[in-house]
Amino acid sequence: MDYTGKNVLVVGMARSGVAAAQLLCAKGAHVTVNDSKTEQDLADTIHPLEGLPITRRFGCPADSLLEGQDTLILSPGIPDKATFVIEARKKGIRVIAEIELACQLSQGDLVAVTGTNGKTTTVTLLDEVFRHAGRNSHAVGNIGYPYSLAVLNGKPGDMYVCECSSFQMETIDTFHPHAAALLNITEDHLNRHGTMEEYTRLKMRMFENQTSDDFAVFNADDPRLVPLRDQVKSRVLLFSRKHEVENGAFVRDGNVIFRLDGRENAICPAADIYIPGPHNLENALAAVCIAYVSGVAADTIADTLRSFRGVEHRIEFTRTLDGVTYYNDSKGTNVDSTIRAVETMTRPTVIILGGSDKHCDFTPLAESMLASGQIREAVLIGVTADQIEYTLRANGFQAIHRAGSLKEAVECSRALAGNGWNVLLSPACASFDMFKDYEDRGRQFKEIVRAM
Repeated sequence: MDYTGKNVLVVGMARSGVAAAQLLCAKGAHVTVNDSKTEQDLADTIHPLEGLPITRRFGCPADSLLEGQDTLILSPGIPDKATFVIEARKKGIRVIAEIELACQLSQGDLVAVTGTNGKTTTVTLLDEVFRHAGRNSHAVGNIGYPYSLAVLNGKPGDMYVCECSSFQMETIDTFHPHAAALLNITEDHLNRHGTMEEYTRLKMRMFENQTSDDFAVFNADDPRLVPLRDQVKSRVLLFSRKHEVENGAFVRDGNVIFRLDGRENAICPAADIYIPGPHNLENALAAVCIAYVSGVAADTIADTLRSFRGVEHRIEFTRTLDGVTYYNDSKGTNVDSTIRAVETMTRPTVIILGGSDKHCDFTPLAESMLASGQIREAVLIGVTADQIEYTLRANGFQAIHRAGSLKEAVECSRALAGNGWNVLLSPACASFDMFKDYEDRGRQFKEIVRAM
């Protein structure tokens, strides 16, 4: 795609929007940037745009800027059903996501990962695998590093490992990963997408431009994914921690095996995988599939699985104090993600729950907390505290406490925890009621814990 001399409007000046504007300028486009916030409010966010030949239109609605535009680049936070987006399409303006722009302009290789949970861990692990294999690799997309910025700074032949969210998938067009994995599907973002059917449809868009030369990787242990396998044109690989699969990655007699067209390769003992929990075994198996069909040797994959230490905010060890171990799982922004953290706990645990509402049912979480036998106390914060308390009590979990702030929740948890216990921040909710984002929430938790 040639953007030379094209008029492009970029709406939303978070990291991805700023990066899209930078890349478009480098490709010779006439760029207009817009955000409902004022330039003063955006402050340091737009600092990378200093000195670039860009038209700035801040603190005003985007619909007033559509005339004469060829393309509209949307921030993931803006739904494609927004009024100005609908109007742009009526005017014949092409509407695309930032990751679509980057994919069009990239001269490297692309693999991708989506799913409700495990995306960031799997993408970061794959990035490490490719780096250990000698590739110049970039972990991009929803992970927080814009794909466009990586393309701007990258070189021909680089590897891009893209974390894809359902928000980003609303406005792709030619996005085409050679290998892509759908890790799981559970309730999330229904406040935006409305139904599970729409949420699932958007997740599946990641595969829509693949051909028979590409690979689509699915979790064989997730029953929601079974009917989706027939919807792709690419070769299907499965991964399972519970049983063998015809083509893909699985565990046999405690060893991770990759099988393709009848040929098997032993990767490593599953016990060698450093990151803990059954969900991380699934993430590792998905990574094995993508890495292997991308040409990475088995011993390189194995070495990375043994050395990879996980990602920040995902069951992240923070500190042990007075016999109590504190874990930051602020990335637990939905029910299923927190269930996975609960299942990883092997000692008595105080869990901190609550945040902003994503219209999810907390019943499966309550059932998981009771089934685990390790969750002894729950401290609730945020907008969803009432809803969570009602659901927990209705399902028979009564050891519930309330806190007005995260600091108060940590102090309460410390008082409740005994020697040999854990304190786990895994909110099962988004963070926007009290924090900038889940990263802000997690870092504040770590600061509070380390200051004790």
